[in-house]
Amino acid sequence: MADRVYPKQATNGTAAAINPSFPATKAQQYGASRPVYRPQPKRRRYRRSCCSCCLWTTIAIFVLILIAAVASAILYVLYRPHRPTFTVSSLKISALNVTSASKLITNINLNVTAKNPNKKVVYSYNPITVSLVTDDDIAIGEGSFGSFVHGTKNTTLLKAAITSSNQELDDASAAKLKKALKSKKGLPLKIKLDTKVEAKMGALKTPKVGIRVVCEGIKATAPKAKSATTASTSNAKCKVDLRLKIWKWTF
Repeated sequence: MADRVYPKQATNGTAAAINPSFPATKAQQYGASRPVYRPQPKRRRYRRSCCSCCLWTTIAIFVLILIAAVASAILYVLYRPHRPTFTVSSLKISALNVTSASKLITNINLNVTAKNPNKKVVYSYNPITVSLVTDDDIAIGEGSFGSFVHGTKNTTLLKAAITSSNQELDDASAAKLKKALKSKKGLPLKIKLDTKVEAKMGALKTPKVGIRVVCEGIKATAPKAKSATTASTSNAKCKVDLRLKIWKWTF
């Protein structure tokens, strides 16, 4: 019986030669460095809740606007509110001149008539600031009316003294005023009244809102010597506008 012959086991160097090791391919290196994929959680529920919240908010705002509109319409039908009217009754000028040093000296008495045409609406005014300016918005002087309550179908005469003492003007403004005061046509002036007013209709009171009254069409002449002059107010017209303040802006 013949003996079997077994091959000799190779040494380490020989085994390495029989089973050589090769460097990793680019695909293997990329697979090793690539992060493990982890699926992101679904956000469908979050998006649905946001959409529903926006929808209900929009509906609520629309309902509030609708309620306010209906309430305003009801109040208008019941009370028929109208804005108050203002008229410049007189503007008496005791002093209005520009010195050689471009300083303005003003002493003017102003009368304004305020009328409330409503039968069921009472107005309550805060103190009123009065500003007298030219058509070029050069400040002539300032004054004020006191606060007052304007009853239904009521006419109130408001009186104020408008003054300025040694008010400094720039050269251009001083030259314009001097030229206008010498003109036969007179100096065009504007009156601005600023205040806040509250309306009362029966037991209902509105919040106080700002209003501005602008009266234009006034022509003034400088007084001669010590005799005062009266400005022409026959063409003066006053316009009443609401002044709404939102954050830093006033409209």
